Amino acid sequence: MFSTLIGNDEVKETLRRLLSNGRLPGSLLFTGEAGVGKKLFALELAKTLNCRNRQGVEACDECSSCKRISRSTFPPFGDDDEDKARLVWSEHTDVAMVRPYKQIIRVGPIRELQREANFRPFEGAARIFIVEDAEYMNDQAANALLKTLEEPEPTTRLILTTTNPTALLATIRSRCQTIQFAPIAADEIERFLIEEKGVAKKDAQLLARTSRGSLGRACAADVDTYRDRRVAMMNVLRTLTVTGDRAELLRSAEGLAGSKDRDEYEQLLDVFEALIRDAWALSLGRPQETIVNADVARELQQVADELRSYQAAAWLTQIEELRGTLEVNINRKVASDALLMSMATA
Repeated sequence: MFSTLIGNDEVKETLRRLLSNGRLPGSLLFTGEAGVGKKLFALELAKTLNCRNRQGVEACDECSSCKRISRSTFPPFGDDDEDKARLVWSEHTDVAMVRPYKQIIRVGPIRELQREANFRPFEGAARIFIVEDAEYMNDQAANALLKTLEEPEPTTRLILTTTNPTALLATIRSRCQTIQFAPIAADEIERFLIEEKGVAKKDAQLLARTSRGSLGRACAADVDTYRDRRVAMMNVLRTLTVTGDRAELLRSAEGLAGSKDRDEYEQLLDVFEALIRDAWALSLGRPQETIVNADVARELQQVADELRSYQAAAWLTQIEELRGTLEVNINRKVASDALLMSMATA
């Protein structure tokens, strides 16, 4: 049922209204940040359309159809190359998904979707095809999907999810009704982590505040790893603002550049940016309880007392400029040294 999903109450009401009026379009585009529930909402809609004992405009969650769709986990691709060129079917014979493999959706699974979309439902009222991370379609796949969107069968529903709608063909966007998902409120994420995942309140509060509105990100994060990274980045920030020790700053750069891969490096930059924003907020008089890293507010206040707004703004700009260079294979050691030395002179 939509009521069991976390956040995005406006999306719930929109879907309920479309269902109650019998005006649910054949093609929907769910857009929003990663981890805000786009795929869960798509599966909930699939349950609703195929429920055998619908309660108003919502699924009962108890019939065999609802239970099988609920169990749809869509496991990772196997080693068989053929698996990567096919639709991924759920336990329900009318619900399937196309997913990217190594950040690309090729034409194979989209052509299979085209064929399957022409059939009437085997056991339910509608056939549901979810294209996850649709922005990863290559040109052939996008053009093949466009043909299906132009003439959809009345019993077929296509749901595309994306974090970057502008990467899709304009003709695809124009044939879908777009539904925008918002970040989930931190208190809702915190409550979910405590009640559903058994996370300690202190840890749940930190994960919720650092998740940037993404329940998926909060569930996947390791709070101890985050705290370790925060200690390292706090040392850098203190060196920049309080001690001014250039030798220590270069040692900090070595720790930053020592990340095992680009993903870890970017996560360290995420933590660094969050600390800068928090210190900046405190320097402007924001209450301690409103910042992301409120549990280390005392240490941040020491930084805030020495921080100037122009510095914080310049530092965030410099970090974002560095991020832009990560698309190419840069030397992270050289880039980190240059970043921190540049920040020291800002």
